[in-house]
Amino acid sequence: MKKIVIATKNKGKAKEFKTFFRKYNLKALSLLDLPEDIPDVAETGSTFEENAAIKAETISALLQQTVISDDSGLMVDALDGEPGIYSARYAGEDKNDGNNMKKLLKKLDQKTEAPRTARFVCVLAISTPGKSTVFYKGYCEGSIAEKPAGTYGFGYDPIFIPKGYSKTMAELAPDEKNQISHRRHAFDQLEEWAKSFQKEG
Repeated sequence: MKKIVIATKNKGKAKEFKTFFRKYNLKALSLLDLPEDIPDVAETGSTFEENAAIKAETISALLQQTVISDDSGLMVDALDGEPGIYSARYAGEDKNDGNNMKKLLKKLDQKTEAPRTARFVCVLAISTPGKSTVFYKGYCEGSIAEKPAGTYGFGYDPIFIPKGYSKTMAELAPDEKNQISHRRHAFDQLEEWAKSFQKEG
C-alpha cells in the first residue's frame, strides 16, 4: 500500500486522515508513526495557508517525500477574524481549550450589538519535492453560543453552533460532526488529488 505522511502529532487529527485515505488504498502515517523523531516546526506565518505550507514544505524536504499538513482555526466576524491562526493559543501558550473559550466569550459579550457569526477554517497544504505546494480549503459556517454545551469534540466545539443546527458542535455525535466539519469539506476537495497520487508510480 502506498504511503503518505501527515505532518501532525495529534492522534485525533491523524485518525481522521487515516480513515479518509484508506478508501483510496493509501496508508497515512503521522509523525508519531515514523522511526525518526521529527522536531516541531515553528508556525511563523500570518495566514492559515502560510502555516500549513511551512509545516508541509519543511518536513517534505527533510523526508524527501510527499507530506500533507493542515492549519485550522476559528474566525469570529465581530472580533475581526480572531482568534484565527492563534486559535490553539488564544489565551496563552499552554493550549487550554477552556481558557480559550472563556476569553473569546468575554470579548464577544462586550460587543452586544454585533452578530455572533463565525466559521471554522481548514487549509490543507501538500508538498512534494520538486513540485509547487498545492492547497485545499474547507469551511464550516455557524455562530457562537452564549455558553459552552456538549462533551464531544475538542477546541471551540462547545461554543460553535453550525449553520442550520440548534446544537453546538460538541453536542453532535462524532460521525455527524465529521460530515459537516471544515476538515471534511477540505477533504472533499482532496478526492481527485488522492486518486491521482495513488495511481502514480
